[in-house]
Amino acid sequence: MAARIEDPLVGVEPALAALVSGAAAAALEAGATIRSLYEQPHQVRFKGEIDLVTEADLASEKIIIARLNRAFPAVPVLAEESSPDYRQIPAGPVWIIDPLDGTTNFAHGFPVFAVSIAYSVDRLSLIGIIYCPLQDELFLAWRGGGAWLNGRRLAVSRRERLVESLVGTGFPYAIRENLDDVLAKLGKVLPRVRDLRRAGAAAVDLAYVACGRLDGFWERELKPWDTAAGYLLVEEAGGRVSDFGGGAWDPYRTEILASNAILHRKLVELLG
Repeated sequence: MAARIEDPLVGVEPALAALVSGAAAAALEAGATIRSLYEQPHQVRFKGEIDLVTEADLASEKIIIARLNRAFPAVPVLAEESSPDYRQIPAGPVWIIDPLDGTTNFAHGFPVFAVSIAYSVDRLSLIGIIYCPLQDELFLAWRGGGAWLNGRRLAVSRRERLVESLVGTGFPYAIRENLDDVLAKLGKVLPRVRDLRRAGAAAVDLAYVACGRLDGFWERELKPWDTAAGYLLVEEAGGRVSDFGGGAWDPYRTEILASNAILHRKLVELLG
């Protein structure tokens, strides 16, 4: 595991390398705990009618925060389970953490979920880490340093035609209030592409755009911990990220459209 963290960091400025390797180590430790709990009986409570939290979410977040606080005590934390109702956008540096993106998948034994950690300064992610514990896939990115998967540099796909593309999407927890819009966008995109996937974990979807497994992804009603790491992976792999209309985006926007950049304009025409 150490080689997967350290190999891409050869020659990187030491302070930055420490942030990347520290966040990656936290994600790996949390992921190991999630993996150990995967096939055990789960303790599930409800944040909303279909919005779950499990013992794995809480254990993972505790591990990540403790490790980052020890290594970087001056950097505050914005995390899904301990900061779900944050009142303002943090200024300056902050860790943005989703301890288990894809909780519903985890609770049902569907093997698609991830740990997501971003280091952000003034709404701009400088580091992004996504770890898929069952697949043992560690995605790393830092601004200007490229995107990496288990030590291999990533690039988005080169597909140019929607009809040849595989795209992903997700559905908001408040699906009843957003059903008409969700179905309308689905109806516009689905007939134009080769196929569509709905994996249930936005961080994983964005990582898959970065490595070319998906050619595009869109979703609405997201929170910063869903996207702060993944969007940097996409950009550093050569892709493009915007809102549905093609406008400027940051992790505090609630809608996201990510693609290989070649297909971006065509997807904006369908979703905007």
